[in-house]
Amino acid sequence: QVQLVESGGGLTQPGGSLGLSCVANRSSFSFNGMGWYRQAPGKERELVATISRGAVSNYSDSVKGRFTISRNNVKNTVSLQMNVLKPEDTGVYYCYAQSWSSGEIYWGQGTQVTVSS
Repeated sequence: QVQLVESGGGLTQPGGSLGLSCVANRSSFSFNGMGWYRQAPGKERELVATISRGAVSNYSDSVKGRFTISRNNVKNTVSLQMNVLKPEDTGVYYCYAQSWSSGEIYWGQGTQVTVSS
């Protein structure tokens, strides 16, 4: 059973920074894409950033230039550094990982990010 455990998040003011980290209980070499989604209250879950096994990253337009995704295949982690945070970045952030062999997608439990003055 694949488990993804997130850490980080919390409360910050607009313009602030937060970091998220997600660790998998098995080698991240077994995953193709890894990344982050978020869900704001009353809205659908949306893609934030992804990173491939070869470290090719993609970002949603709303976070491009402010967020940085990284992946460590030795520590089995995917991280998200969030800078210049805005109130509209508020939501629950979910880590995901897609199996290289089966295509199955696994999810973390979610971590709250709140940007408010």
